[in-house]
Amino acid sequence: MDTSKKNIWQQACGDTDRNYSDICLKWDVILNGPGYAGPYPECDDKLRKDNCSSRKVTDLKRFAVDMKDGDIVVLRLGTSNVFGVGEIVGHYEWLEEFSDIDGWDLQHVRRVKWLWKYKNNPQTFPTYSLKQGDTTQILDPSSVVINWLNNLKIEKSGYERELIALPKSSDSEVKFDEISEYLFDQGVSSNSIESLITEIGELIRIAKWYKKFSDPSEFETVTYLVVPLLRALGWTPQKMAIEWHTVDVALFCQLPREDKNLNIVVEAKKKGNSCLSAKSQAQSYAQGKSNCNRLIVTDGLRYGIYLKNDKSFKLHSYFNLTALKNDYPVYGCQGIQEALRTMTPEWNG
Repeated sequence: MDTSKKNIWQQACGDTDRNYSDICLKWDVILNGPGYAGPYPECDDKLRKDNCSSRKVTDLKRFAVDMKDGDIVVLRLGTSNVFGVGEIVGHYEWLEEFSDIDGWDLQHVRRVKWLWKYKNNPQTFPTYSLKQGDTTQILDPSSVVINWLNNLKIEKSGYERELIALPKSSDSEVKFDEISEYLFDQGVSSNSIESLITEIGELIRIAKWYKKFSDPSEFETVTYLVVPLLRALGWTPQKMAIEWHTVDVALFCQLPREDKNLNIVVEAKKKGNSCLSAKSQAQSYAQGKSNCNRLIVTDGLRYGIYLKNDKSFKLHSYFNLTALKNDYPVYGCQGIQEALRTMTPEWNG
């Protein structure tokens, strides 16, 4: 790869808690946030009024304005790992489809034609070969990464391929009556639906309060958000164990509470942390439990539901209590309606 006449950028794809490199590589994008205030430059004033740092606003400007069509970008995590190398294509966009990437609002988007992607492991360099700090930065010209890029062999087909078509989803939030009708059509009783909808309304108010004013502990998250939702879905105290053998919440298909009857592992994280990254921990608890065919990962506001697929678990549905949606094409999964159905005790696949 000839980098002599190109601007070369380094773009972060998460942090030590959250890695969204696969989203970037799957959809031919790089992402930046926060995106809740709208597209750049219109978002500038609102972000500053919301006490967003000048450094972050400048970072968004680099992403939206300074990056140019044809520039090279290195997708990094931390200061030593590279997951992809690509070429910027076209102009800056703001896309609602990326409003919830494991809890981060990353609607600031640039299209990238990835020319090199990691396979099993990222390309690793000595620590601090890549810069810490801002999401979008010019790559240090003295970095060893530059030498690696110059020796990188790129197939002609990589430059010639078409960009992946971006996912499209409905911008409107799902209404309670839509959820009720869907669950009723799936065989859930009217009494259960009424109880669930009442509880969800209260949980949404609590979740939005937490989002604005407080960061609850993991224990508080389980107590005030997770357990009430599970109770409303029909799980009884007898079949719901808190902190059972290192599992945050264990749900049982029948009594007694023992391994052979374990049906769902629920792994809870503190609000603001990545919940989807808890999948590997939840899956490790489920190993060897023949009747455990579901995992739920959550921070109390966001829920990811994984269903067993052969020996592994695949993300089936996802929802955010503060913004109810019926699908998440970015993840290739369904939303609130199907999530609630698959979280009930009656669900059997």
